[in-house]
Amino acid sequence: MNSAEWHARIESAGEVAGAGFLITPRKVLTCAHVVHRAAADTLTVTFTERPGAPAVPARVVADGGWGGSATDLGDLAVLELAHEVPMAPAALAPVGDAHAHRSDRPRKLVVYGFPVGFDEGTLAEYRITATQLLNREWIQLEAWQPGGQPLAPGFSGAAVTLADTGEVVGMVTAAAGDRGVHNGRMMPVEVMARYWPDLAGLVPTSDHRTADRARLRELVERAVREGLDGDPGDPGAVGRRVRLYEAARGPLDPDAPDEGFDSLWSAALFVLCEVDGADAAATVARFTAHVESMFQAPVETAAAPDWSPILVDLQHSGAGDGHVRVEVSAYSGGRRHPVGSDTVPQAGLRAYVQDRIEAAFRYLTPGCDELIAFALPRDWIDLPVDRWASAPDDDTPLGCVYPLVVTDQARRRASVRHQLTRAWNRLDSAPGARVHRVECGGPEEPRRLRIRLRQDDACLAGFATAPGVPRTRPHFDTSLNAPAPIVVWSREGCATGPDEPCTGGDGCAGKTFLDELDVCLSQVPPAELPRRVLALREEADAEDGHWAHDIQLLWDDPRVFTDPHDGAPAHAHSPVA
Repeated sequence: MNSAEWHARIESAGEVAGAGFLITPRKVLTCAHVVHRAAADTLTVTFTERPGAPAVPARVVADGGWGGSATDLGDLAVLELAHEVPMAPAALAPVGDAHAHRSDRPRKLVVYGFPVGFDEGTLAEYRITATQLLNREWIQLEAWQPGGQPLAPGFSGAAVTLADTGEVVGMVTAAAGDRGVHNGRMMPVEVMARYWPDLAGLVPTSDHRTADRARLRELVERAVREGLDGDPGDPGAVGRRVRLYEAARGPLDPDAPDEGFDSLWSAALFVLCEVDGADAAATVARFTAHVESMFQAPVETAAAPDWSPILVDLQHSGAGDGHVRVEVSAYSGGRRHPVGSDTVPQAGLRAYVQDRIEAAFRYLTPGCDELIAFALPRDWIDLPVDRWASAPDDDTPLGCVYPLVVTDQARRRASVRHQLTRAWNRLDSAPGARVHRVECGGPEEPRRLRIRLRQDDACLAGFATAPGVPRTRPHFDTSLNAPAPIVVWSREGCATGPDEPCTGGDGCAGKTFLDELDVCLSQVPPAELPRRVLALREEADAEDGHWAHDIQLLWDDPRVFTDPHDGAPAHAHSPVA
């Protein structure tokens, strides 16, 4: 991002006229007074930080309506190059970043110009005098320190950049004009966009952190240099860029433009300039992760697990609160194998489940992808079955030994199974498990959530709170009834009570959980989620305070539990038949 290759020298008939900067692969910005006397066929642009690169012919394609006087407004010109240049354009800073003070000091600004005697370019250090906008057009600049390089002819049109990030905050339009006075004026980016509206789409929102913007631009620059982006007009490349954005965007982020993205640059700029709000940082993080994955060496995609599940069905017994009805079955070779069925006291429940799970393994094909699934009544759906000991002589949590999921017995109806099967047939081709976030701070109406979860691109509902929290309980029930194929939450989550409702945002434990969930699952195919969550549980078991310590995964693929030989339900009480 601190690369100076985008700095430009503007020439007319071979003579230096001023400075400019590359803003798109084919557009350069400068002052109107730099080019107003140049004949149409004499303008060229040289990028001096690419020694030996030939000058590129250019023409003026837009201006700000400048009248010709030093005090006239609109001193802006847009040059179009004869062809695109293979370098990264300048990065713009969010509006107002030049005003930001750190440790009670103004931010240092750097200007790269071409005064007499410095055809190769030279630097000047400046700062703004005050935040006041003069005549609604300019901000006054003053030298960072006495004796520094003054602004002079040759600096006009130069980008004014933040010294620490290299992002552009404005353009030099005038020097003081008096000998020994080291100040001048710049036109800030927001004023430039007033005269050339196309610039507005290149200004990032203030909701993105500086380091995040820098990292994304660095990766995009590298991808372009290494030829990973593809041709601008290639429909396949355009489609890949759109899928890249769609996999990263949050539920409230704007749709990709109908025409798609003609470059990875345009997709990254769309993320930085069009996505805002509390979740903007999460979207940038996901998009950045997807871009970073472009550099991974191609590997053969592993086949989706061919799950052989062991189903543990827990139900209210009807014999009082102290007893539980338990049925355990194994699925292998397309058939269900009943293992055990009994009503047991709660005190002996875990030992009974341990014993029957061990017995169920005898029916599985050796070396298959085992899956432990607990079918639970909805009021028990938060039961921490993954924390139960895996064996009488081994206290390792069950969810740290095997992939383990829960399912909802209320979804046993044939109509619901039909809907879920159709959803999973679609999810087979999904590259990742996109999370629809149900936040603490003002979740959407349950009816709107139902509509969203029934759309074709819906996959996973992620909750910032546990199911029992009153403020989101209707949303949880809606997710299960929709039916959402996958629901994930933390049993601890955000536990703020009704007297002090959480508004979400930084500091909310539920938001932290969802942010981490986005990063960890966004590129994991839905069929592989049980195995990914197993890995997260192992990490959490070995690390105090890990965000996934109490993760609960409701994962419901009816195809895993079907018995094609007789078409009958797995057993009388199975919710996943």
